[in-house]
Amino acid sequence: MTYTQGVVLGLVQGLTEFLPVSSSGHLILVPYLFGWPDQGLAFDAVMHLGTLAALLAYFRRELLGMASGAVPRRLAAMLGLATIPGAVAGLLLGKLIETELRWPIVIAISTGAWAIVMWIADRRAVAAPMAAGDPLERVSWAQGLAVGCAQVLALIPGTSRSGITITTALLGGVDRATAARFSFLLGIPITAGAGMQKALHLGKTGLPAGELGPLIVALVTAFVSGWFAVWLLVNYLKTRSLRPFVVYRLLLAGAIFALVLWA
Repeated sequence: MTYTQGVVLGLVQGLTEFLPVSSSGHLILVPYLFGWPDQGLAFDAVMHLGTLAALLAYFRRELLGMASGAVPRRLAAMLGLATIPGAVAGLLLGKLIETELRWPIVIAISTGAWAIVMWIADRRAVAAPMAAGDPLERVSWAQGLAVGCAQVLALIPGTSRSGITITTALLGGVDRATAARFSFLLGIPITAGAGMQKALHLGKTGLPAGELGPLIVALVTAFVSGWFAVWLLVNYLKTRSLRPFVVYRLLLAGAIFALVLWA
């Protein structure tokens, strides 16, 4: 990996991991356009660490509040239980999905199909509550657990973890900005688990020779771009809809279909 690859792929991963546009679709399309080889395990591990750090930095107040009791423990318990379906499915099906479903045509279909579902959910979205207090504390157990179960679908390449969880929250009656915040908080355990798993594997195989510098650049780029993506989406959805992301996903699906046909 070169420094240029580190910057570009770190930027792409940091942005698309959190924006509801499918990171897997971009990580297939971008290397193809530039003629780069597969990024490899070291890149995957570093990217997960970078995006995890972005989530921890952005939600530090909420996390400290849950740890200290300033935020109701009910929210922490809900996030913990909602993490279980995705974690179990990842352990049982992760390798199978990586080998059998990580095909451009699958990613294209998934990217386009879930864009339509997102559009339907966005049209049904409720307005943000005007009552005092943090809207996160009013997410019900049914809403939270439904979003947690939706993380299982995120294992299918092209779905987008943030996209499917935000969509599910909207269908369950959560407003857009709160749906995004809950989705990102719920993503912390999953991102941490995936990062630790890949880091342990990388510890056994070792870093590729001469790639430490580019990997550090990729890590920093993923952290900065990831933090920006979280900030952007949470604030954007306070007053705007998901429609631009729906259109973008449909265009991305078309681009991947074209890639498959021309390959």
